[in-house]
Amino acid sequence: MKKIRLTPLFFRRIHKWVGLILGLQFLLWALSGSVMALLDKDKVGGHGGGMGHAHPLPAGEYFDVAALPRGEPVTGVVLRDLGTRPIYELRTGKGTRLVDATSGEIVHVDEQMARDVASMMNEAPIRKVSVLAKANLESRDHEGAMWRVDFADAENSSAYVSLDTARFLVMRGDTWRTWDFFWMLHNMDYINRKSFNHPLIIFVAFGALWLSGTGFYLLFKSFSRADFRWLRRRRKPVVVTRTS
Repeated sequence: MKKIRLTPLFFRRIHKWVGLILGLQFLLWALSGSVMALLDKDKVGGHGGGMGHAHPLPAGEYFDVAALPRGEPVTGVVLRDLGTRPIYELRTGKGTRLVDATSGEIVHVDEQMARDVASMMNEAPIRKVSVLAKANLESRDHEGAMWRVDFADAENSSAYVSLDTARFLVMRGDTWRTWDFFWMLHNMDYINRKSFNHPLIIFVAFGALWLSGTGFYLLFKSFSRADFRWLRRRRKPVVVTRTS
């Protein structure tokens, strides 16, 4: 078996191929970073109506909380508005239920309610409404089933509304989708697009560190004593002679 010699030539060959592979990723980092910096930050996050319209809870008598229907122990009760309609949000061990705060009737988060909630965030015409059993890449920061409401606007916006609580979750559009694609290239998380501590990027980071170390090693090995001859060169003394 041939013995591997750790010579400058050996390191130069490895450095060349590692530099080629990592150089492609360096190019992607520069490209993705530049694109993300050039995109409109307002369109990337929170476009299509901003945070929506706040509605004060109407005055009047509300249904007695103690008389609410209970099929299981209630761990929390929140009074909030659903557009202009006050509701109780009951939190139980089995999930969340909505109850009309004036009549005590159970409120179901159906398609029409999802449309109403999404329309408070975007006034564009609604193109399509669908149900997601779990979050997709666009709504990955949230959990549980949800409604997806697609709008016919310039950004092809999509609003996500919780199927359990009817709360607005997030709005995404084409600018955000472009940003998210280059964010995936930047943090090298090609599956979840969330983490920058995964093994692949750690491996590349150590590869870049190794590339820098071997680069300095090869840099110094490429010099010879002859390259520094000019530092050792001394001026010859100048002899001045006088003639009478």
